[in-house]
Amino acid sequence: MSERIIAACDGAAKKNPGPAGWGWVVADAGGRPERWEAGPLGTATNNIAELTALAELLESTDPATPLEIRMDSQYAMNAVTKWLAGWKRNGWLTASKKPVANRELVIRIDELLTGRDVEFRYVPAHQVDGDPLNAIADAAASDAASEQQAFGTAHGTAEIPGPRHDAMTGGGTGGTATRRKAPPKKAGARKAGSGVIKAKFAGRCSCGRSYAAGEQIAKGASSWGHPECRES
Repeated sequence: MSERIIAACDGAAKKNPGPAGWGWVVADAGGRPERWEAGPLGTATNNIAELTALAELLESTDPATPLEIRMDSQYAMNAVTKWLAGWKRNGWLTASKKPVANRELVIRIDELLTGRDVEFRYVPAHQVDGDPLNAIADAAASDAASEQQAFGTAHGTAEIPGPRHDAMTGGGTGGTATRRKAPPKKAGARKAGSGVIKAKFAGRCSCGRSYAAGEQIAKGASSWGHPECRES
């Protein structure tokens, strides 16, 4: 049996919907990044970007080789590992009898998964000591969304996007990853008395939607996110 491939994929949307992109990275069995790719989607939702990233990764890997996929999107992972079978039985309707969102992408992924040995692993996003491959995929997708261009090994891009090596300490893959064209970090400015600040970094709200650096966010019960999603 072929040695298992380790990979990660992610999508990004600058607003939801907004300029979107997808990204993936493939590593060797030891977790060292070998190749990556990212592409633009024009205006799309974060969920579409996440599903597209998964589809693009599956299309770019050998179906005969076992694959481990690391993702921070519970929506995309659950869609193809938990909800898909029920959607099929219900004629592509949800439990509430509504049409399944992004059906064409889900069908495409289902076809790409057929007959393959694929293991999905959820990894939390934007963690200081989080999964380095997920950080690379996240950075690649974010760059593609911002610049609306395709990047990656196949396009002659040598640098691997992602956090600096010192930010990856404890991540477990080794090697050095540097983020391409990273904008300077700006200190957040708090609105007096409102509890709302400008995000220093891009992130994801508890509602599942992402927010971009510079957007207004507020502290909820357990994490930062959109002010309108803050729990009272």
